[in-house]
Amino acid sequence: MKDNVAEEHLYLAFSHQYRDSIFPLHTSISLFLLSYCDCKLFKVFLVPTGEDVGDQCVTKSLAGDLEVHLISRCQLPVVVQSCTLPAVVVKDDKFCRAGLSVVLRHIIQKTFEADPSKKDVLELLGFKKTCLKACAEVSQWTRLCEISIPLAVERFLTASPEHSQAIPPDILLLERKLGEPVRVHNDDKIRRQKLQQQKAGAKTAVPVLGEEASEELKAEVHEHPPSSLELSVAFSKLLAQEAPEAINREATHIRRTKTSDLPLLDHIFAEGLYFTVADLVLLPCIHQFLVSSKKQGKNLVNLPLISSWYRRVQEVPGVKKAAGKCNMELLQLPELVSAPEEQLQDSTSVPEELEEDNEDNHFIGGPRPTMTKLMENGIEAKFSPHPCPSWTLDWTSLPSAVSPGEGKMSRDRALRKQQQLNNLVAAVTKLAKSGDLIVDFCSGGGHVGIVLAYMMPSCQVILIENKELSLIRAKDRSDELGLNNIWFIQANLDYFNGSFNIGVALHACGVATDMVMEHCLRARAAFVISPCCYGFIQNTVKFKYPRSHQFKEILSYKEHMILCRFADQTAVQLPPERRLIGKQCMGLVDLDRAWAAEEHNYSVQVISMEPESCSPKNNMFVGIPA
Repeated sequence: MKDNVAEEHLYLAFSHQYRDSIFPLHTSISLFLLSYCDCKLFKVFLVPTGEDVGDQCVTKSLAGDLEVHLISRCQLPVVVQSCTLPAVVVKDDKFCRAGLSVVLRHIIQKTFEADPSKKDVLELLGFKKTCLKACAEVSQWTRLCEISIPLAVERFLTASPEHSQAIPPDILLLERKLGEPVRVHNDDKIRRQKLQQQKAGAKTAVPVLGEEASEELKAEVHEHPPSSLELSVAFSKLLAQEAPEAINREATHIRRTKTSDLPLLDHIFAEGLYFTVADLVLLPCIHQFLVSSKKQGKNLVNLPLISSWYRRVQEVPGVKKAAGKCNMELLQLPELVSAPEEQLQDSTSVPEELEEDNEDNHFIGGPRPTMTKLMENGIEAKFSPHPCPSWTLDWTSLPSAVSPGEGKMSRDRALRKQQQLNNLVAAVTKLAKSGDLIVDFCSGGGHVGIVLAYMMPSCQVILIENKELSLIRAKDRSDELGLNNIWFIQANLDYFNGSFNIGVALHACGVATDMVMEHCLRARAAFVISPCCYGFIQNTVKFKYPRSHQFKEILSYKEHMILCRFADQTAVQLPPERRLIGKQCMGLVDLDRAWAAEEHNYSVQVISMEPESCSPKNNMFVGIPA
């Protein structure tokens, strides 16, 4: 792929303007990041939600000095039309990145690639470059930043005055998280340094900026020097320097102090100590919330941590300049003192659905009582006969780029992967007809999707995967084969909203299996899915377990989780008796899923792959809408 030289198009949704923001807030966030990074690598398009684009008027200053074009949704590239915006696609290419976090991370990476001196921009991705990398379906933090808070603020701003009095629960959850203990890499060293400074009563030194730091950054930092050790460390990280060392070597009593007795670090930015892209996501949202709250005369005494965070973010070099480009008039908030705890008790309560799931998942005992309970109610694991147990592709006649053996996969693993693919491809072949659109969810490196696209040229195939490198490998293999019926979308599953005929997923981990099934049910599409990682199944915002009416009447959530945990006990190294119980637990968990799909007027079979030795997780669903 040659993304680094090809023109990339950034598509942003546009519903309306509100004060100094373009809505939806995902669009304002994207434009704010472009301004902060001073990035002009993308051709930016606003896509109005209405059909008439001729009368739309976008204030130029809201997009800073960027050139912004208006385009209707029907003019979007085909691959983008299936995605929720924002989205980025290389011009005339089939590789699309969709969803706020994926797009923002891509903007940051492209900015640094184009100008490696912008190390401060790369640091926005956080420790090990993982900030907002975990998808919102499994990460409460990503969901809060990427989805919950933007939506909560949009609802708050559009609500009638009599319905906008209460602080949104998601804002209260952020306030609570800003009060949690800060944990960062190598924090023991920083905490000892803080203890030494406390003992010595030393003032924090202003970070010494390297030659690469711009004059503007130097002036801003020296005009507003950091007021604490944490801020000094944070600014040093932001400017890609070594953290400031203590003035003197640690005293003996400092070195001997137990870690548990060291002072805790103050929560400086959204993710703890360092300024990251999470702060840039939250700033336009919290800014609009504060502006509206101030206009309504609301008392922000219950949000002292958010207010302090809002002031600190303004101290970061480049933030005020970016805000100016986007016509955001940042507020100057006074220092707030928390209200008495009893006064906050009612106002800061967080709804149960926003709380972390704290139920004890460390179970004592085995699955036998739960299995017996189901058996007494006439429920046992049952598997349908395999429709084509001996069907296999002629792998020796296929190009090497089609085979999963490409890369560093061992011969034995490649053989097992081929056997797994035989099962899925056989099932899809029986379901598909010419012209069908097949979606390979959680596609990884494209083992399933590439085989389907090659073997079924009359069908179209879309690969959806959150991991960028895996999808790039799949794109490279597809290019080598010259396939022209395949597209690639780097996104969380929730950001795909296109219609399709067949959904397929090989070893969709944990809740991902249920997410794929939900997409298929919504599209009334057939599905062929092989589940995996049953131990990762747990209640989420979207899914509650058990799934089916029959199982809910008999099992509690905890009892169902026992089945999920023991469903992972199928490894070949385990004793045969334990593997048999694991297989039965797999069958019961998947029977619950199958019955849940049948409640939506589907016919579903749970099948064991052939040969069963092809994988310890060898179950497969085949679902057909009635």
